[in-house]
Amino acid sequence: MKNRMTWCARVWIPDAEEVWKSAELTKDYKNGDASLQLMLEDGKSIEHTLDPKTKNLPYLRNPDILVGENDLTALSYLHEPAVLHNLKVRFVDSKLIYTYCGIVLVAINPYETLPIYGSDIINAYSGQNMGDMDPHIFAVAEEAYKQMARDERNQSIIVSGESGAGKTVSAKYAMRYFATVSGSASEANVEEKVLASNPIMEAIGNAKTTRNDNSSRFGKYIEIGFDNRYRIIGANMRTYLLEKSRVVFQADEERNYHIFYQLCASAHLPELKNLKLSSANDFLYTRQGRSPVIVGVDDTKELCTTRNAFTLLGINESYQMGLFQVLAAILHLGNVEIKDRDSDSSVIPNNRHLTAFCELVGVTYQDMSQWLCHRKLKTATETYVKTLPRLQATNARDALSKHIYAKLFNWIVEHVNKALITNVKQHSFIGVLDIYGFETFEINSFEQFCINYANEKLQQQFNMHVFKLEQEEYMKEQIPWTLIDFYDNQPCINLIEAKMGILDLLDEECKMPKGSDDSWAQKLYNTHLKTCSLFEKPRMSNRAFIIQHFADKVEYQCEGFLAKNKDTVNEEQINVLKASKFNLLVELFHDEDKATSPTGQVQGTGGRTRLSIKPDKSREKSSKEHKKTVGCQFRNSLQMLMETLNATTPHYVRCIKPNDFKMAFTFDPKRAVQQLRACGVLETIRISAAGFPSRWTYQEFFSRYRVLMKQKDVLPDKKLTCRNVLEKLVQDQDKYQFGKTKIFFRAGQVAYLEKLRADKLRAACIRIQKTIRCWLARKKYLRKRSSAITIQRFTRGYQARCLVKFMRRTQAATVIQKYRRMYVEKKRYRQKQAAALAMQTILRAYIARQKYQSLLREHKVVIIQKRVRGWLARCWYKRSLIAIVYLQCCIRRMRARRELKKLKIEARSVEHFKKLNKGMENKIMQLQRRIDEQTRENKSVNEKLVGLESSYTVESERLRGELNRLRGVEEQAKNKTNQVTSLLEELEKLKKELSVTQQEKKTIEDWAHNYRDEMEKMVSELKEQNGTLKKDKDDLNRLIQEQSQQMTEKMARAIVQETQQLETDLNEERSRYQNLLTEHLRLEEKYDDLKEAMNVSKPGHRRTDSTHSSNESEYTYNSEYAELEEGSRAAEDVTRGIDTSLTLKLQKRLTELEQEKQSLRNELENKEEQFQRATYVITIIHAINTYFPPTLNYFTPQRQELESENKKLKHNLVEMRQSLLGNAGASSGAPGSPAYKVLLEQLNSACEELDVRKEEVLILRSQLVSQKEAMHHKETMTEPSVYAEDVSKLKDADELKQACIGLKDTNRSAAPDFHKLNEDGELWLVNQGLKETIRLLEHQLQTQRRTYDNEVEALRGELQNVKEENNRQQQLLAQNLQLPPEARIEASLQHEITRLTNENLVRCSTHDLMEQLEKQDRTIRKLKKQLKVYSKRIGEMGAGQTEGQTSPGQMVDEPIHPVNIPRREKDFQGMLEYKKEDELKLVKNLILELKPRGVAVNLIPGLPAYILFMCLRHADYVNDDQKVRTLLTSTINSIKKILKKRGDDFETVSFWLANTCRFLHCLKQYSGDEAFMKHNTSRQNEHCLSNFDLAEYRQVISDLAIQIYQQLIKCMENILQPMIVSGMLEHETIQGVSGVKPTGLRKRTSSIADEGTYTLDSILRQLSAFHSTMCQHGTDPELIKQVVKQQFYIIGAVTLNNLLLRKDMCSWSKGMQIRYNVSQLEEWLRDKGLMVCGAKETLEPLIQAAQLLQVKKKTDEDAEAICSMCLALTTAQIVKVLNLYTPVNEFEERVSVAFIRTIQTRLRDRCESPQLLMDTKMIYPVTFPFSPSSLALETIQIPSSLNLAFLTRV
Repeated sequence: MKNRMTWCARVWIPDAEEVWKSAELTKDYKNGDASLQLMLEDGKSIEHTLDPKTKNLPYLRNPDILVGENDLTALSYLHEPAVLHNLKVRFVDSKLIYTYCGIVLVAINPYETLPIYGSDIINAYSGQNMGDMDPHIFAVAEEAYKQMARDERNQSIIVSGESGAGKTVSAKYAMRYFATVSGSASEANVEEKVLASNPIMEAIGNAKTTRNDNSSRFGKYIEIGFDNRYRIIGANMRTYLLEKSRVVFQADEERNYHIFYQLCASAHLPELKNLKLSSANDFLYTRQGRSPVIVGVDDTKELCTTRNAFTLLGINESYQMGLFQVLAAILHLGNVEIKDRDSDSSVIPNNRHLTAFCELVGVTYQDMSQWLCHRKLKTATETYVKTLPRLQATNARDALSKHIYAKLFNWIVEHVNKALITNVKQHSFIGVLDIYGFETFEINSFEQFCINYANEKLQQQFNMHVFKLEQEEYMKEQIPWTLIDFYDNQPCINLIEAKMGILDLLDEECKMPKGSDDSWAQKLYNTHLKTCSLFEKPRMSNRAFIIQHFADKVEYQCEGFLAKNKDTVNEEQINVLKASKFNLLVELFHDEDKATSPTGQVQGTGGRTRLSIKPDKSREKSSKEHKKTVGCQFRNSLQMLMETLNATTPHYVRCIKPNDFKMAFTFDPKRAVQQLRACGVLETIRISAAGFPSRWTYQEFFSRYRVLMKQKDVLPDKKLTCRNVLEKLVQDQDKYQFGKTKIFFRAGQVAYLEKLRADKLRAACIRIQKTIRCWLARKKYLRKRSSAITIQRFTRGYQARCLVKFMRRTQAATVIQKYRRMYVEKKRYRQKQAAALAMQTILRAYIARQKYQSLLREHKVVIIQKRVRGWLARCWYKRSLIAIVYLQCCIRRMRARRELKKLKIEARSVEHFKKLNKGMENKIMQLQRRIDEQTRENKSVNEKLVGLESSYTVESERLRGELNRLRGVEEQAKNKTNQVTSLLEELEKLKKELSVTQQEKKTIEDWAHNYRDEMEKMVSELKEQNGTLKKDKDDLNRLIQEQSQQMTEKMARAIVQETQQLETDLNEERSRYQNLLTEHLRLEEKYDDLKEAMNVSKPGHRRTDSTHSSNESEYTYNSEYAELEEGSRAAEDVTRGIDTSLTLKLQKRLTELEQEKQSLRNELENKEEQFQRATYVITIIHAINTYFPPTLNYFTPQRQELESENKKLKHNLVEMRQSLLGNAGASSGAPGSPAYKVLLEQLNSACEELDVRKEEVLILRSQLVSQKEAMHHKETMTEPSVYAEDVSKLKDADELKQACIGLKDTNRSAAPDFHKLNEDGELWLVNQGLKETIRLLEHQLQTQRRTYDNEVEALRGELQNVKEENNRQQQLLAQNLQLPPEARIEASLQHEITRLTNENLVRCSTHDLMEQLEKQDRTIRKLKKQLKVYSKRIGEMGAGQTEGQTSPGQMVDEPIHPVNIPRREKDFQGMLEYKKEDELKLVKNLILELKPRGVAVNLIPGLPAYILFMCLRHADYVNDDQKVRTLLTSTINSIKKILKKRGDDFETVSFWLANTCRFLHCLKQYSGDEAFMKHNTSRQNEHCLSNFDLAEYRQVISDLAIQIYQQLIKCMENILQPMIVSGMLEHETIQGVSGVKPTGLRKRTSSIADEGTYTLDSILRQLSAFHSTMCQHGTDPELIKQVVKQQFYIIGAVTLNNLLLRKDMCSWSKGMQIRYNVSQLEEWLRDKGLMVCGAKETLEPLIQAAQLLQVKKKTDEDAEAICSMCLALTTAQIVKVLNLYTPVNEFEERVSVAFIRTIQTRLRDRCESPQLLMDTKMIYPVTFPFSPSSLALETIQIPSSLNLAFLTRV
């Protein structure tokens, strides 16, 4: 070190304010110098005197390049000032709160909410090595989780620190990480329960202190259990040393436990009214700290959170209310006031708080008031009661409060553990220890002693673990091991816990009858003062002692040690509480009779203090012998904790409190150093510094210090090269050691090597700068000389031109001045003349206006006075009226109250009720008669009203006509009068105007002469203005054109923006839909897994229905969900039948179903009518067939089919009627009865068949009309055409019947005499038409009459039912009035239940019937579609038969000539036929067992899709809907099955994505839709599907393709994920650009390419493999573009996220590497022709981040450039990159804090998401553009390798 104390060396010197201050040597240090000449950073020169004894030199500063490192062990100089400075730079400048110190994570409380704990951050740290990411609590949690899974060893995370340092928050985030990463092993959401325990424990165990608003006042150790798959299965909590004294006392600016304030703030809630709580300031236990409110915390909302957590953990509402009741009782107990009766006794006056306490806990007031002021003393012979003075009684009251709260705390912990326990076997666990740190205050008592004792034990364990790790590292690298001396605090621990130690003496003193704190202090002095150097006695006190702990000296006050160690409470008070009627309170104290566990708690509860208070004498002795003190219990608990920690692998988190004022990102060096010394961080540094703290691999050393080597020194063996160079650079071989894989350096050696490297680079830079500056200066000189000559030439020419211009301007100015002066004088004269005239005019007008204004004011004043006086009079009247009304109201109210009082008195009397009920029956009869009379009166009144209305209408019409006539006359008179008046006024007006006109004429003539002169002048002026206006017009036109152009551009931009917005909305909608599909697939897979598990758990064979496959719906793959729902519904029905509490609901349900049954019966009658109509239709068709036999022969099959269906319908109808008549009882409507089944089946079949027959009748009618046009003869054309038209018009069944009868009569009788009536038969036709018309009218009249009769009968039936119901109610009322009140209520209830049961018998099947009806509607719609297709085919067949009809004789008579028939090649139709039993074989060979690689290489792309479609075409061709359905269903399910089985194989997923898309395109291309047939050939159009519309199946297959696409993306992501970070960030594609910085104990992944390291070439090769595979499989080019875009998004997002979480990657050289890597990716896109797919745009955030690393970051202009450049990055990302920016070399500069603030200010107005990381799980919505195939189906050959020989080409 002495050799490095040279000029400009930087050192650290002690400072009183800043602890350590930086300085620079101004003079070299020489051996023997007594002082150093230094200059501080502020420029002040000082002389630092060295210690004359030790001659220790100041600590050296690390190079700037090492400042701000993630790991403190990476610093070259490891000492206290370097650690403090590194933490300060990271915390204040970079806003980084986490730093590694070897194996310790140092966490500084920022006192500000940071966005670094979201799920995106958790996903980023999941699976990463601890050294590869920036320090974070998630990194420690991930390391623990990974080691648990890898090493099969339990783990512990020890979180320590003083109050307010953030221990609780750190432990909470660690548990959240485990819950998020691992998930739970069951559906019970155990991870949510684990997290839900936090708000409960914070409510009952945390409080506000002067140092922390949410300070944990207890220690806890939570064991999170995992199963063998490392998923959370449960947890267990142990607690330590609850601060019970806080319940009864709080210091200033502190609070009690949060739960008390939450209850007080929520006292207004209805459920908490009985607690009798009020404001927290009203209770002694919550107002002592005088700070009841925490800023930013809503206690009411916090109570809701606490209650929700209770509910989640299974503590129901009643238990919660019980807990709150106990807590409220504690608050009331604190307000019990105890007063002095005399000097030795006390008394409690009547106190409402004690009354409230007794009511809440269920004890008597007398017992509790008695034992609060008395206690029972027992001797060997007798027991007597002793009074207590006020002070002792108050202390006893507080002790009782603390005891109750401790019991409640332990009870809650016990039940939390019960909620977190699990039946699954625990495989391993991770423990999280949240325990208090080392504490020292002005007054330290028993609590601080126990806390510091625990920290001594933890520090010893920590030191041993650090020492062990150092030893293992040296042995692993085969470094010579030298014993490292470290501080061992075992003597201090022995002083506390050894035999005759402090705790032992304290327990001994507690057993003494008259033991006191003073006597115990004397024992301590006598025992340890002279024997132990760590124990001291204060000079000025005999009641205190000092212990030298590992962190600092602490002085403890002995007062209160014995009382707190005994923790006694009045036994009689406990007995009173045990006798409580409050069950929860009794449960709290039920364990008093049990022996305490070693930890002083019931097993698994985590409580600490257990006192045995037993009234039995025989047990009292044993309880006193076995009762343990608080100190003993704590020592045992601590011993168990240490055993647990020693059995696990520990991970340490040390929380630091940066300041005492809770200021955000403010660093107090004094407080920080104090905590660093106390928490063991500096001890870790000292142990590391004693050995070889700096460690480099040979490759990293060679890469970093290659510049110090000469070319001849570089050998093929890099290890030997490093050894040779290091021996030359460092002469002292003790400063380094060579290990197997690393080089170990002493402290300071890395700084020395960095100095040599910097000097070498600086010399090279100086030489480069010298050459470049010379070249620049020469070039600058030549440019200046050429510029000077050019400037001189242009300057001289300019001067000559200026002289000529000046002379010309001087002459012109003289002429202008002459004319200008003349114009000015003339203008001045005219202005004066005009001004004089204007002044005269204005003055005269002013005088006239003043006179007019005065007259107007007088008139308005008179009006105002009139209005005001009237308003005052009205106001007085209104006030009087209001007063009178109010007085009347008061009097009436008084009388009404009196009357109400009388009525209430009468209402209370029994006699009143008797009187009321006495005449009830008579009144009912009278009311009934009165109703009848009123009904008759109403009828008579209605008749009178009808007569009056008619007479009134006639009279009103007559009067209205007379009135209109009189009004017309009146209007005419008014018009005449107005005309006369207006004519007179017009005459007067004309006379006045005539006189005025004559006067004005003279004036105008005078004015005309003057005006003529002025006009001549104005013409000249206007000409000048005209010229000016023309110029303005031209300017305006030009401006308008510019504005129109701007508006056009603006509109174009707006249209573009609107288009982009619409595209964005469309993509979002697609994304939502595809996310829903993903969720559906996940649930489907989950359901399959559950189903498999159920099948495994239930042995045996289950036979399935043979028709199951044929009865599947179009969405068969969802049928499993329907089965699950039906099963759950059936189970629910069974449960409902057993549960009697649902009787009334069932009855209501039955009533609804009864009504539904009635409606179904009505519908059945309608169906019967429809059946009759169908019968008539068939009769008509039969008649038509008999009348037109030669023409309608081809209808014979349809007629026969209709007749057979008619028989079926009749048969079904008979069955229906029999079932309904045979089971007419109450059970006929039951869902499971035979009648119900028959009714349902027949109803459905009738609906289907009738709809089908209606469609067929319409088809037949259309065929009849078409056949009419084919008739040839006039005679045969007349009658059939008429009848055909009539038949087509008749729609009613009766009309058809009448027409049929007329048709038959005509055929029988009218045909022979056809020509006798008329030549054309017109008279006969007219006669027949009239007859038919008369018949139709009569039929309609009969139909209306029948309808009217039916309605009348229905109304009569309803009226009869109402009368019967009324009589029944009257009888029931009469019977109930005779019964006593209790029997009356029971009878009425029984009657109501009976009525509901009778009404609801039929309503049990409404839901099932509605579902059946919906299914039938869907089936009917399908059948209608098929019927339309059949009608088309019938038409085509009919036309073909007509054209191809030839007589048999003609065919026989044709001669047969022998001809040669050439053999023609078979013409294939592009279809494949298979048997139904071969369908499984087809699916198996073509999908399940197909190897994608062989198909992709040897056969045409998409061959499986073509084969499946050709099979589907044949099924469509033969019109087999069952075959189509089963083939499509099997295909979809098989593809899902193969993807589930081989979903991780990219080749398989890509293959089936391509084939699914091709199958989808085939369904579109051959669907017959014109939109998809544009690119088809004529032959392809012939191959279109003809019978089935598969649009719905296309949607299903499209959804399947989306699922396969998402599976493909996940598969690619799993393959690319390990490559991205290594290839894009860590690997040096351009070697030598970025040197490796020194690293600490947490080694990062090497950036040098080893054998197993991924490089950028690996990523490019993988991308090429993906692309070639998809091309081989025939994937659509548009789909490939979407896949590539998603790949590049994943690469960019993962790379950027890691960049934002890795400080070592944020440097200028790394930015260059990233940009080069991105350019390589873009080159790959160009090679593949994919530049327009949008993939490049997804890398824009990464490109801008790389540019941000390389641009200048100093001035405001740089900030503006950054803001305009980084548009794809969010503000949080930009600031994060700037904060993480770290120079790799000394020539780079750090980003100043002021510059970062400037960036934040400029980006403040951005509207963007605050999320830091990009969403790597985001998948762009995929589309499948239609891509028709040019391949002809008939040319496809099936290779034998597919084993599809059973397929036949058609």
